[in-house]
Amino acid sequence: DYALQANFPNPFNPSTSIEYALPESSPVQLIVYDILGQQVRELVSRSSQNAGFYRVEWDGLDARGNGVGSGIYFYRLETPRFTHTRKMMLIK
Repeated sequence: DYALQANFPNPFNPSTSIEYALPESSPVQLIVYDILGQQVRELVSRSSQNAGFYRVEWDGLDARGNGVGSGIYFYRLETPRFTHTRKMMLIK
């Protein structure tokens, strides 16, 4: 089954792990958004990933390499057959 796990640790500082599972080969996007829904950083952007389990680290940096502030963030996994969003908290 498709799955998007809760990040660990949560709350976190300075980094957190995000795990997800794919039951079949699929294009994948994993994006972090701020509380306003603005994209902070794209963690995974692949034309295709094989079925399996994956772990991605987010180091609390935005797309430009700047540290983001404390607060609530969302991460969203998107494939053609599955979309799920979870919440995480960064505390500095």
